[in-house]
Amino acid sequence: MKVTIDKEADAVYMRLSDTPIKDSEEIKPGVILDYDDENNLVGIEILNISERVPSASLASVQLETA
Repeated sequence: MKVTIDKEADAVYMRLSDTPIKDSEEIKPGVILDYDDENNLVGIEILNISERVPSASLASVQLETA
């Protein structure tokens, strides 16, 4: 998984798989899901992230696995 924070675009993108994106769906304003040709979720984009998450939370990313 790869997480990209684009401060200029005010967006976060989580790429879950390297498979090519076939289709995208905006499930609510500013939240877009990307799917491959088998309809598997491969990416999640959140726009206007500074309006949705406190700026202190964007200063670092913590990954937890169970």
